[in-house]
Amino acid sequence: MSDSRRQTDLAGVECWLTDMDGVLVHEGTVLPGAVEFLDRLAGRGRRFLVLTNNSIFTPRDLSARLSTAGLMVPEENIWTSALATAQFLTDQMPGGSVYCIGEAGLTTALHEAGYVLTDTSPDYVVLGETRTYSFEAITRAIRLVDWGARFIATNPDPSGPSLEGKLPATGAVAALITRATQREPYFVGKPNPMMFRSAMNRIDAHSESTAMVGDRMDTDVVAGMEAGLRTVLVLSGSTSRDDIGRFPYRPSLMLDSVGDLVDLI
Repeated sequence: MSDSRRQTDLAGVECWLTDMDGVLVHEGTVLPGAVEFLDRLAGRGRRFLVLTNNSIFTPRDLSARLSTAGLMVPEENIWTSALATAQFLTDQMPGGSVYCIGEAGLTTALHEAGYVLTDTSPDYVVLGETRTYSFEAITRAIRLVDWGARFIATNPDPSGPSLEGKLPATGAVAALITRATQREPYFVGKPNPMMFRSAMNRIDAHSESTAMVGDRMDTDVVAGMEAGLRTVLVLSGSTSRDDIGRFPYRPSLMLDSVGDLVDLI
């Protein structure tokens, strides 16, 4: 694709949303072009957020972890599925109550949103990521959903990586609760475009002038498209060039890495 065509595809983009894993980092290692990409966004005064479906960590935690890897991303520039979930609940029922399965990223977001965490007659059961899913906690969640609590999950990801292999993630545990209760959760995180809309609200962005950068067609690109954004697929993560033809939609732009975006911002 010619440089002029690329410039046309991104003309008028003032705000940027970018995925984290597979775009900026991979297993704790900074990907080529990521530093230059973030530096260019900051240097040009572009509003941006780094997005992740991972609800385990707070933005402060993630900022510190990225800094250790070599990427300087202020915590206010990080938007997680936990924050999106807390915002969604606040919009639906301000000051409600929740039974939460998750770690500090989720519980902190819910506390800061004014929610009360309880295991007695909560308005919602919220399921997020955790390193140690408890059978007792899952059983309690099943009973609360059966008794009328609304079922929310931070994201539909069925598994996550570890050095030893796959780990069950939110989507897999949600399926267990659904099978026991016959109640489907509302998933807030990608590929729900709701997460992108809440992120744009956070930085006062508009869909007509915002682009989403991601490495997955079935989450980043489809959710960006449904939210009305320009979409940039980078091939530095989980999607290969050969995979793209399987999908009935296309990104606005496809590049090898975020490094190829630097001169287009």
